[in-house]
Amino acid sequence: MNERTTLDLVVPGGLETRTGGFIYDRRMVEALRERGWSVTVRELGGGFPQPSADELCEAASLLRGLPAGRSVRLDGLALGGMPELVASERTRLRLIALIHHPLALETGLDAASAQRLRSAERRALAAVSQVIVTSQTTAAALSEYAVAPELIDVVPPGTDRAPLATGSGTPTLQLLCVGTLTPRKGHALLIEALAPLKDLRWRLACAGSTERDPACAGALERQVKRAGLDERVVLLGELDNPALQAAFARADAFVLASYYEGYGMAFAEALAHGLPIVATAGGATAQTVPQGAGLLVPPGDVAALRRALRRLICDAALRAGLQAGAREARHSLPSWCEAGDRLAAAVLDRGAR
Repeated sequence: MNERTTLDLVVPGGLETRTGGFIYDRRMVEALRERGWSVTVRELGGGFPQPSADELCEAASLLRGLPAGRSVRLDGLALGGMPELVASERTRLRLIALIHHPLALETGLDAASAQRLRSAERRALAAVSQVIVTSQTTAAALSEYAVAPELIDVVPPGTDRAPLATGSGTPTLQLLCVGTLTPRKGHALLIEALAPLKDLRWRLACAGSTERDPACAGALERQVKRAGLDERVVLLGELDNPALQAAFARADAFVLASYYEGYGMAFAEALAHGLPIVATAGGATAQTVPQGAGLLVPPGDVAALRRALRRLICDAALRAGLQAGAREARHSLPSWCEAGDRLAAAVLDRGAR
C-alpha cells in the first residue's frame, strides 16, 4: 500500500446527500480513485456541526481506530463540531480540512451560536496540517481564523460539460432556481422581489430539498400563498440528475439570491448550460459568475434584486447579451478531471514537505 496515495475521508451524514458540498466530496473521491488512490469514506452521524454525545463518541472511536500517520481529510461540517477530538489526534494523524465556507457564516444563526461555531472551528483548524478550500473568497475568510496562508490550497469544484439550454419556447420567461431550501439560499428574498412583478410574464421553478430544513420550506410555501404566486412558483423538491438536467434544459434564465456562497456550484452549472443569471453577490459568487454573464446585486437588497429581475424579464437584448456571456464563460469552467488533478497534486505536495 502506498501511504502517500492512501486517504480517509470523514463526512457527516451520507456521502450521497445532494448538496454542493457532498457532490464535491463524492466527485473528488471518484477522481482520486480513478488516479489509483485508495480512498475510504468514513460516515459520521448527521448531527454535525452540532453533534450529539453519541455521535461524538462514534467519531472518537473512528479517528482513534485509524493507523498512525494516515492522511485524513475532514469535511468542514464534521471538523468544526469536534475541535477537542481533532486536537487530540493532531500528532498521530495527518489531518486535512476541507472548508467550503466558515460555519459561522450560515444565515439565520443567532449571535451566540455563530460565535460558538467560530470558536470551535478556529480551534479545530489550529490542529490540521493542510486546509483545502473551494475559492479564494474562503481562503481570505480564513484569515480571521488564524490559518497560515501557506497551509491553504484552493481547489475549485469541477463542472460537467452540458448541452446548451433550449429554453421554454414560450413568451413567459421560465426562471430556474437550484438550491436546498435553507435561509442562506435566499428563496424568501427571491419571492419577495418577484411578488410585485405580476404584471410581467414569468414563472419560477425551485429545485432543492425541502426536507433538510422543513421549517424554512414550510415558511416559503406560506409566503408563496400569501403573495398569490401559487400559479407562478413551483417548489420541485430534490431532483435526481436526469430531472435536474431537464429543468436546466427548459429554463430561460437562472436566479439565486444566496446570502453567501463558498463557491456556487449551481451558478457554474447554469453557466455550463449557457443561461443568463441574476444573483446576489454574496461570498464567492462574483468570482464564479463573470460580469458579462449575469446581473449581480448586493446580498439582502430586495429592491436591487427586483430591479435586476425586471430588467432580465423585460429586456430581450440584455438577456441575449448575458446569454452570450454565459456561453463564452462555460468554456473556461474547470472539469472534474482538472479539479481531481489539482486536489491530488495539493495533497501530495503538502505530504512531501
